[in-house]
Amino acid sequence: MEMIELENVTKIYRMGEVEVYALNGVTISIKQGEMLSIVGTSGSGKSTLLDVLGCLDRPTSGKYFLDGVDVSRLNDNRLAELRSKKFGFVFQDFNLLTRASALANVELPLVYSGGRYKHIKAMEALERVGLGKRAKHKPTELSGGEQQRVAIARALVNSPSLILADEPTGNLDSASSEEIIAIFQQLHKEGITVAIVTHEADIAAKTQRVIRLHDGKVASDGKAGSQ
Repeated sequence: MEMIELENVTKIYRMGEVEVYALNGVTISIKQGEMLSIVGTSGSGKSTLLDVLGCLDRPTSGKYFLDGVDVSRLNDNRLAELRSKKFGFVFQDFNLLTRASALANVELPLVYSGGRYKHIKAMEALERVGLGKRAKHKPTELSGGEQQRVAIARALVNSPSLILADEPTGNLDSASSEEIIAIFQQLHKEGITVAIVTHEADIAAKTQRVIRLHDGKVASDGKAGSQ
């Protein structure tokens, strides 16, 4: 089943009189339950593509269908609702509140969405990534790998069907990176769709499919290891 369909999507940034095509005619589809990576050199458009997929940014032209709904036609309120319920986001820099506990950080999406039983849901999410016993620790008291696991727990707390991760291992050592990818692989086994932006070939090799971008265009799209 096609979860996502992008049809000839462009994203243009205007810098004075100059137009820069971050995405230039991207057409891809993503099935429910896939685990894929989006790779490319700096400036290839991979993070822009992730932003469009996650409704963090609107395409300049083209169509984006999510579960058959034309996302490009939705208003800002509906997009915000989609982001809070459909997607879980994980970033390279963790984006945690340094003065709040791990538990409080994971509870944040529930506060914004008006969710009930915040404490219970947040604890369940932390336990899911192996950090139940570190719930009261602040980010400064956690290792980089543990901070990223808190970020993943925060992404999971609203039970999203799609996880979007932008360079999630970029600030981690190799052992922590392996732990993070193992969590994503487990989430994939549980039926969650996972899309990871990465510049690391060994990380991309652990996904099912690799979409390679070059100058805002899809240069290749196929099974990991076949490119």
